[in-house]
Amino acid sequence: MAFSINKVILVGTIGRDPETRFTTSNSSVTSFSVATDDNYKGKDGNWVKQTDWTNIIAWQLSDYLKDNLKKGGKVYVEGKLKIRSYDDKEGNKKYITEVIADSSKIIPLDAKNNSSGPDFSQADNAALNKDDEINNPLPF
Repeated sequence: MAFSINKVILVGTIGRDPETRFTTSNSSVTSFSVATDDNYKGKDGNWVKQTDWTNIIAWQLSDYLKDNLKKGGKVYVEGKLKIRSYDDKEGNKKYITEVIADSSKIIPLDAKNNSSGPDFSQADNAALNKDDEINNPLPF
């Protein structure tokens, strides 16, 4: 029995406003990019920041994405990695790597855009603070 998992989780910065297209069967497909940063020490001992850009594809979410995601905002995305290829005008094979987003797992992380995020009441906050006191007995 073969076992495999194809799951991607990204938290990053939206690189461009979502763009929506429609298929011939009138299904919407929306795309945008997400930048994620990685820091590492270079050969000279100095820290280097490397930014990777990932293309995101989402089906049937055009209105939600248009209303909730904007260039420069933070976003959480879950999906699966997809690599496709095509031949360019000169006949060279080109590869595209993208994440096909799970429609329920695109979450804006900016407070002003996060209408679907958690909304803790004062009672919930008090309970969270009480749990912190129990689980973390240090006074600071």
